[in-house]
Amino acid sequence: MRACLPVFLLYAIAWSSSASAGDGFAWPEGRKAAVSLAYDDALDSQLDTAIPALDRHGLKGSFYLILSAQSVRTRLADWRTAAANGHELGNHSLFHQCSGKGPDRSWVAPQRNLDTTTVAQMRDQVELASTMLQAIDGRSVRTYTVPCGEAAAMDGNYLDAVAPLFAGIKLIGNAVVDDMATLDPSAVPVAAPVGVSGAQLIALVEEARRKGTMVNFTFHGIGGDHLQVSAQAHEELLAYLDAHRDDYWTAPFVDIMAWVRQQHAKGKH
Repeated sequence: MRACLPVFLLYAIAWSSSASAGDGFAWPEGRKAAVSLAYDDALDSQLDTAIPALDRHGLKGSFYLILSAQSVRTRLADWRTAAANGHELGNHSLFHQCSGKGPDRSWVAPQRNLDTTTVAQMRDQVELASTMLQAIDGRSVRTYTVPCGEAAAMDGNYLDAVAPLFAGIKLIGNAVVDDMATLDPSAVPVAAPVGVSGAQLIALVEEARRKGTMVNFTFHGIGGDHLQVSAQAHEELLAYLDAHRDDYWTAPFVDIMAWVRQQHAKGKH
C-alpha cells in the first residue's frame, strides 16, 4: 500500500484577538491549539464520507491530490465543489513518486520510482501539479505533502528545490508538534493514522492542547479504500472538535501555516 506522506498570504488578524501558546506564540481568538485534518491520495471515500462529515460539523480539511489519480479524472467536479466550500486542495505530486527499495515496494512502478528520478524532474512535476490545482480551484498559495515521506531523489533531496513553492510542507513524523516557535514550516511533522479509535485520535488533540501547539493528521481511506480509519472513529473526532471550538482552531493547513509564519515574523521584532 502506498503510505503518504513565493509570497505567502498572511492573516490580518489583530494581535489582541490571540492567546499565548508559549514563548510568545499565539493562536487566533484565544484558542489553545490548532488541528490540521488532512487527507492524502484523492480517494473516493474522502469525497463520499470524509467531506460530508466535515461539512455536517462545519469543519474544513486539506485534501492532497495525486493529479494522476482516477478520482481526479472522473470526479473533478466534486473536487472543485469541495474547494468552493472552503476545503483546501493540496499538492501531493503528479504521480506519487516513492522509493522502489525494499520488499514491500513492488507497487512502485518503474516510471514512478523516486530512486531514478532527478531533483529537476521532481520540481517540474510538483510545479506542474500546482498549476493543475490552480486550474481546479483558482488559488495560487499551496501546501505540499511528501509522498511516502521520502525526499531522496536520484541526485539529492528534492525538497530543497520545491520548498520555495509552498507555504508549508508535511513530512511523516509525530502527530503533535513539540514547539511552535521553532517549527520549520517546510518540515511539519504529521502522523498517518490507520485502524485507530476515535478516543486515540482525540487523545492526540488533547496532547496538542496541553502543549499549546498543533496536531497534524493525514488520513487516507475513511471507512473504505486503503490505510483505513473507520467512519465511526473519524466522526467521533469531528464531533469532539465541533464541541470544543473555543479550545481548538481546526483549519486548512494552508491557513495554519500562514498564521505560523506571521507569528514567527512577529517574534523576530
